[in-house]
Amino acid sequence: MIRTERRRGMVAAVGGAAVLLALTACSSSDKGSDASSSSPSASSSASASATTPKVTGSVTVFAAASLKESFTTLGKQFEAAYPGTKVTFNFGGSDVLAASITSGAPADVFAAASTKTMKIVTDAKDAAGAPAPFVRNQLEIATLPGNPDKIASLKDLTKSGLKVALCAKTVPCGAAAQTALTDSGLKLTPVSYEQDVKAALTKVELKEVDAAVVYKTDVKAAGGKVQGVDFPESAKAINTYPIVELKNAPNGTAAQAFIALVRSAEGQKVLTGAGFLNP
Repeated sequence: MIRTERRRGMVAAVGGAAVLLALTACSSSDKGSDASSSSPSASSSASASATTPKVTGSVTVFAAASLKESFTTLGKQFEAAYPGTKVTFNFGGSDVLAASITSGAPADVFAAASTKTMKIVTDAKDAAGAPAPFVRNQLEIATLPGNPDKIASLKDLTKSGLKVALCAKTVPCGAAAQTALTDSGLKLTPVSYEQDVKAALTKVELKEVDAAVVYKTDVKAAGGKVQGVDFPESAKAINTYPIVELKNAPNGTAAQAFIALVRSAEGQKVLTGAGFLNP
């Protein structure tokens, strides 16, 4: 009887030890599983960090003259976001800038004032990808402060004796003005055709002409130096602005980062604040 009880006690002890060993094994296995499951995540994070391109150096942006104020602001924001970087701008007529790019001028980004002038670059296969529209712009008549000639419409610009400046027909603002005039059945002979919209606006500011057809954004940027006059025909001649990284960009990483800023909520806030329309 005593032997039987003693044997039962030994079996219980062995069973308890086996259970304890099993629990210990499970615990060790769970810890090993946690370690192995967290390891790939940490490894992936480290790998992603290692492969993310760092934005450094300088980036050269060729941009339509009408973007001068907005892009200058965005350039400062870019340099603040990426310490040590430098943004260099070349502002001018989109057609002239496009011709420079296709002739081999080194640049990272091209922002044109129309899809037509952007096509010059894409047709030459000088774009790294498909251009992305980022804003639109509408024409407005710029007059002298106080509008002394009482200009109230596009037709008023055809009055005898009135001096008017237009952008060259090959420049987006000039092409848009010609579209508005043609659709209205109007003929206008300006005293000068200017190489870009800022040059046309300057003619008014210097009182060399009585009026010029420019963009709303340029009138706004000029402040009290000119007065704007809206005309309904401008609604049919709105230009869409595309932006693209150039194929032979010396700094492609910075080019992509600048384009991302332009198209971001922060970039759009700057652009719409300057009077541009959403794309």
